[in-house]
Amino acid sequence: MRKTLICGTALLAIFGFSTMATAADTIPVGHLACYTGPTSDVGMPYGNGVADAMNYINANGGVNGKQLAYETVDYSYKAPQAIATYKKWQSGIKPVAIQGWGTADTEALVKFVARDEIPYFSASYSGHLTDPTGKSPKTKAPAPYNFLYGPSYSDTCRGLVQWAAEDWKANNGKGAPKFIHMGANHPYPNSPKAACAEYAEELGFEVLNPIVYSIKPGDANAQCLTLKDSGANYAYMGNTAGSNISLLNSCGTVGAKPQYLANVWGWDDNAINAAKDAGDGVAVPLGSPSWNSDAEGMKTIRAISKVSDPSGETYRNLHYMRGVCAVFFMKDAMVAADKMNGGITGANIKKGMEQMRDHVPAGLEGVCKASTWTNEDHRGTTEVSVYTTTYNGGDFTFNPQSTVTVPRRPDWLGW
Repeated sequence: MRKTLICGTALLAIFGFSTMATAADTIPVGHLACYTGPTSDVGMPYGNGVADAMNYINANGGVNGKQLAYETVDYSYKAPQAIATYKKWQSGIKPVAIQGWGTADTEALVKFVARDEIPYFSASYSGHLTDPTGKSPKTKAPAPYNFLYGPSYSDTCRGLVQWAAEDWKANNGKGAPKFIHMGANHPYPNSPKAACAEYAEELGFEVLNPIVYSIKPGDANAQCLTLKDSGANYAYMGNTAGSNISLLNSCGTVGAKPQYLANVWGWDDNAINAAKDAGDGVAVPLGSPSWNSDAEGMKTIRAISKVSDPSGETYRNLHYMRGVCAVFFMKDAMVAADKMNGGITGANIKKGMEQMRDHVPAGLEGVCKASTWTNEDHRGTTEVSVYTTTYNGGDFTFNPQSTVTVPRRPDWLGW
């Protein structure tokens, strides 16, 4: 069942705020979430992080005293539903910013949000969203109002193959290592495919024909036999964690054992526990520290978590923290916009984002990556932190391998 959660002024009352606030006292925000559907395994913790962060901001003075009046809609990873929701918002709450989710829907809305001047903070990290002017020849369309937290899918995959090239040398690999892309035939897994393959070739890899496997968890024995026969040394998994658990279990059964490289949504705390030994050694790009980290900013994360879990006992996985970061970058842009002529408008929030230089939201040091956006380049960061994971009977570990800074090449903008 599609669930629509309306969270604005109704939630303000829960936290002791007046529901009689005028329009000038509130900031309308859309929250397009994926709590059901094929990517809900990672969409749920991310969406919870977004919601908790906005409620926490409201409970702690809002944005210069103004409350975030937001509406959450679970669109179940259906792009037509996302577009319909956007159109409904435009005739209703008229958001000045949106926290969004998937690649197909985010890319479909690029021209809409540019026309309507609504900054769109997506959980899609498609490289096509990083070129605000459209000057790159490989950009699908100019994306002046799209922002994403962390490196793009393309830069993340580039970082992983850059690490893999060093890993091959460190392990005395002979000849050219073989790289293969795996994922569903869908905009999200396909997003970095060509860009990453080109860089892999540049680094000396032999790039093999990609393998398609479903984004829905299921038997993948046929794909795993193909993978085994290919002789791939490094396999990039482009799907979300739930699908990848099934893939690794199937591949373990048939004896396909390359070094797996997961995209940022493709491996997490829950996946490690579910796949157990079959997932040992997966290389994953962490976009945030894990829940048990003692990073300085985790104090703020734990306070935010208590918004929906007053006990403080709920374990939050990696994606929760990235949802929080996306909201706090938006909040800081709103604070900057509030000082501009016209106040907190979409156009001014965009300017606020594009003024950030190596910025980390206050209180989230060590959690959110320092990021920089300009009006010509929306690659907030190209830093990829590579870890491998080990399952130890539930006491799993993230093992640091390397922090790769992917070159910020002009020909890679928007791709």
